[in-house]
Amino acid sequence: MRKPVALRLSAALGTLTLAAATGMVLSLPAASAAGAGATGFATQNGGTTGGAGGTTVRATTGTQIHQALCSRASSSTPIVIQVEGTVTVGNTAKASGGSCNTAAGVIELKGISNVTLVGVGGGAVFDQIGIHLRQSSNIIVQNVTVQNVKKSGSPTSNGGDAIGMERDVHNVWVDHTTLTASGGESAGYDALFDMKDDTRYVTLSYSVLRNSGRGGLVGSSDSDLGNGPVTFHHNRYENIDSRTPLLRGATAHIYNNYYVRLNESGINPRAGGKAKVDNNYFKDSKDVLGTFYTDLPGYWQVGGNVFDNVTWTPRGEDNNPAGPNPTSNTTVGIPYAYSLDAASCVPSIVTATAGANSGLKVSDGNCTATTPTATPTSNPTPTSTPTPTATSGPAGANLSLAATAAADGSSKASGTSYGNVRDGDTSTYWSPAGSTGSVSIKWGSTTAVSKVTVREAAGSVGNIRSWRVLNGDTGAVLASGSGAGAVSFAATSLKKVTFEITGSSATPKVAEFETYA
Repeated sequence: MRKPVALRLSAALGTLTLAAATGMVLSLPAASAAGAGATGFATQNGGTTGGAGGTTVRATTGTQIHQALCSRASSSTPIVIQVEGTVTVGNTAKASGGSCNTAAGVIELKGISNVTLVGVGGGAVFDQIGIHLRQSSNIIVQNVTVQNVKKSGSPTSNGGDAIGMERDVHNVWVDHTTLTASGGESAGYDALFDMKDDTRYVTLSYSVLRNSGRGGLVGSSDSDLGNGPVTFHHNRYENIDSRTPLLRGATAHIYNNYYVRLNESGINPRAGGKAKVDNNYFKDSKDVLGTFYTDLPGYWQVGGNVFDNVTWTPRGEDNNPAGPNPTSNTTVGIPYAYSLDAASCVPSIVTATAGANSGLKVSDGNCTATTPTATPTSNPTPTSTPTPTATSGPAGANLSLAATAAADGSSKASGTSYGNVRDGDTSTYWSPAGSTGSVSIKWGSTTAVSKVTVREAAGSVGNIRSWRVLNGDTGAVLASGSGAGAVSFAATSLKKVTFEITGSSATPKVAEFETYA
């Protein structure tokens, strides 16, 4: 059991006051959350696309959010809910319908899938009301502030968690959020970001977690060990007592986060939990990594971190800090592609990008903030059939069109051909025999490849949901993600590169599989 700690929190933040307009939920043109798409472990297990491709509605109250969920044709019909204004317990009532299971006093995403909840306009503030996910999948929460959610006192919501997930939840991307409290348990709060009871494939990115006794956990007890994996990147944890996060049996990839004033402990893998901790910046903090408050060990792989004015306590029976000179005691495999900013620039890049209302800015992987461009929804229609010659691309000639190149793959649908992906003609295409499959480009001699571009045929753009790029010689995963387009990875010398479709919303049609040095 966790030992009690004395909270040392700064004065409570003033509550943001934004006008909460009232009115009916408005139907708007279809849209999706801005940005380049999910990252980290949320890209695995079929990917996380939220309500992309569905109807977009506007909500200014919690009741309207619930009404939007209940108005869908089914509990899996894609929907994007744009939120502007202040959502409170007082304006969040239960709504009913066959496509929802809501409750008053909490934003309830229960028994549903394919939903994006995104703040727009002047901003979305969930004031003293939490967001609860239960038995749900493919959910995106983006560009919102959730503040001062209590489990005791008045009002109470969501067990005191800003965002809480439990009971068979998977593929969730929480991005550019601000999660804050004004104290710890003694003041009525619990945690900012909790995952338990079979919550899997989650990413928390570009978010601010501040002024709480507990940052969050993965696993509610030492017997709740079926959660994860989880990615945490480019987040700012500030003035938190502990659990940044607590990992019970779970695997986490933790990189490029900025930790300021972790008062008692920080990243806490235990009961077999594993953390890959890369290029983070820890400042003015205590015991930022290790197994704490238990004799059930956890493990870590560390590299490139900066420890700026960090203190470490002595080891004891239920206290095993990784410092003062942290070294790895395990290895953790990461199945997706990612870029690491240097730890020295993490304070500046996280400050420039993290949190709600920051313009959804992200790092370019070289310590510079940039605003991502959403994946195009269609490809230009060719005015004529191109001649299959070496065309220019992101890195010179398209190697797929070389005379020595060929194509093969898994079972193909009737009437399609592997060669159609390397003929320079976007009006022809290859399709797998089912909803998943693979197509490859191969050469007679070793060829260096660092980028590929996958172009979908007209009328099928967006059908490819999740994919992997594989070294066809060894089977190693070079990159993975969701949605077709351009993909970069570490330059690899190989004779065969494979694009594997692992999930799709309709029949995939690959018009061109371009490869570049």
